[in-house]
Amino acid sequence: MRYRFFICDVFTAERFGGNQLAVLPDTEGLSTERMQQIAREFNYSESTFVTPGDDGLSRNVRIFTPSIEVPFAGHPNVGTAFALANDGAFGDIGDGITVTFEEAAGMVPVSVRRDNEGRIWCELEAPEPLSVGASVDVIRIANALSLNESDIETSTHAPQVASVGLPFLIVELTSTEALSRARADVASLESLREDGIVPDVHMYVRSKDDVDIRARMFAPLDGVPEDPATGSANCALVALLTEVDKAYSTGGEWHIAQGVEMGRPSLLEARTSRENDVIRVWIGGYSVLVAEGSIVVD
Repeated sequence: MRYRFFICDVFTAERFGGNQLAVLPDTEGLSTERMQQIAREFNYSESTFVTPGDDGLSRNVRIFTPSIEVPFAGHPNVGTAFALANDGAFGDIGDGITVTFEEAAGMVPVSVRRDNEGRIWCELEAPEPLSVGASVDVIRIANALSLNESDIETSTHAPQVASVGLPFLIVELTSTEALSRARADVASLESLREDGIVPDVHMYVRSKDDVDIRARMFAPLDGVPEDPATGSANCALVALLTEVDKAYSTGGEWHIAQGVEMGRPSLLEARTSRENDVIRVWIGGYSVLVAEGSIVVD
């Protein structure tokens, strides 16, 4: 059988930037094993597999890295909504619509609209409340990132596992120079995983230029040496900042740059609100279509 696919660049308005994504818009009949094989064949950080939902504005979406299925991820939701809307799957989106993706982490609403230039913008709401896990010793995380202890900033929070659907180890650094110098040390990351600590590291610095945050994400043990735009990690980051930074105690907005060091610059727009100790998180951006075709599956 042949299954259609779209290849999109997500969290960018420019082709060949952002984070690559393969979207298969109609995968009824595909087994989990075949989905994993197809994701490995595309070899992007994630690929999505879509089947019909309960109504015209809902879909069931499964997300695979080259090595595992994940319960939630940011750029796959934004890119999948874009690809389906761009293909006309939701009909005329008019002044904007909200679609719902059912995933392992829960229901993920995604708003879809066109801007004044006709470009499609998509924004998801994270499916889970903020949860925090283990914190990591500064020396240990510095070793994992091939940095010095003095490169790790701890005035707001320690290196900390956080999640709003998918966990990451969130690490603030002291400078953009340290951010550019960081390199993943696989042996140190494996040691973290052996101790039950998620080894997918999202590091960031606060920026004073045209964006608020500059970030990088390493997940080599999941087959992703570095990710150019990680919506789920940045959702966890801004939720954590809303929890621990008094400047954002009721919520905030952040322009986040990622992927610059990889030559795939990305721009993510994140926001949070906090009411009665409930933190809600949204992240959005543009996407562009790069290619479409079909893949043959026996």
